[in-house]
Amino acid sequence: MRLLLDTHIFLWYISGDEQLPLSLRDLIRAPENDVFLSVVSVWEASVKYRLGKLPLPEPPETYLPRQRERHLIESLSIEEACVVHLATLPPLHRDPFDRMLICQALEHDLTLLTVDEMVRAYPVKIAVIE
Repeated sequence: MRLLLDTHIFLWYISGDEQLPLSLRDLIRAPENDVFLSVVSVWEASVKYRLGKLPLPEPPETYLPRQRERHLIESLSIEEACVVHLATLPPLHRDPFDRMLICQALEHDLTLLTVDEMVRAYPVKIAVIE
């Protein structure tokens, strides 16, 4: 399976947060799955860190890439083909970071790992939380 981590899922995973459902943790750890973190998530976390809304043990520009690599998660960039999906998304959610993750999941045929109910309302593959 090809998985795209929502920002909160990545942060919970790298910190060992118990809010991360075990079923999602197991999907991320499964060696047969390809796991991606979007540059959109790095952008979102960096913005929230600078606003004082996201405490991190180190500045995001070093901490996030190092954690992504440590956990063998691949980076996913933003391409024009992803951005054009924005025009086709229903206006269910106003968060621009989440909307871009949805576009990337659609463009790259990825299963999005999230617990965000607003994101789960979009027509994109979402991992089942058990």
